[in-house]
Amino acid sequence: MHRTLLTRLRYVWLAALLAGFGVVQANAADEPPDLTGVWTNYREPGQPRFGGGPQGELPLKPEARQKIDQYRALVAETGDTPGGHCLGTGMPGSMLGSGGYPMEIVQRPEQLTIVYEAHNEIRRVYLGDRNMPEGDRIPDRNGYSSGRWEDDTLVVETTHLKEQVDQRYAHSDQAHIVERYRLTTDAAGARVLVAEMTMTDPVFYTAPVTAEKKWAQVPSGHLLPYECNEPDWLDHLERLREQQSGAH
Repeated sequence: MHRTLLTRLRYVWLAALLAGFGVVQANAADEPPDLTGVWTNYREPGQPRFGGGPQGELPLKPEARQKIDQYRALVAETGDTPGGHCLGTGMPGSMLGSGGYPMEIVQRPEQLTIVYEAHNEIRRVYLGDRNMPEGDRIPDRNGYSSGRWEDDTLVVETTHLKEQVDQRYAHSDQAHIVERYRLTTDAAGARVLVAEMTMTDPVFYTAPVTAEKKWAQVPSGHLLPYECNEPDWLDHLERLREQQSGAH
């Protein structure tokens, strides 16, 4: 009888262990994919190196087209660009190319931090309780981004943007951008991050604007420093030296 009791206890212990293992497996399955790492522009076989550009004519309203044409006429002679004056691209241009530079994602349960190497441009995607109250959100070229997980897809909604006519996807301050990020693999089994973007803007566009961007992960990758202002600073120091020499 004593042996029978021990046998039953062993079965109970084993059943509890297996049940606990099942819970661990279920919890692991419920965890969202980890997007942490360095990602560079993914090149499809036979396709141009950099993607993310508009496909065909954008459905711009006449007033928006006029603003864009006025801006382009203003900078036509000089060829000036925001990047030439150390200004980041802003959304949605930053997530659709970053000038061909890589990006790094640092993922935590409550926040994803995205660093684009170009201009050291940073986006923060807040999840759940980490989100700011609506009244504390400040308009910015990259706007305010709030994320959520839908199964294995990261959905990011961006609002509070500033009007921009100086990028490929011009928009007003009323633009609303939705990004959907999902992981897949290429033919060689390497991880590929697919970003699908939909932008609606009742001021600039007559219909939603869509685009897709793919990123390839760089194992053990690192971002390089991007010091846009350094040449101007060095030129400034040289002018000071010349003035100092002239004074003597």
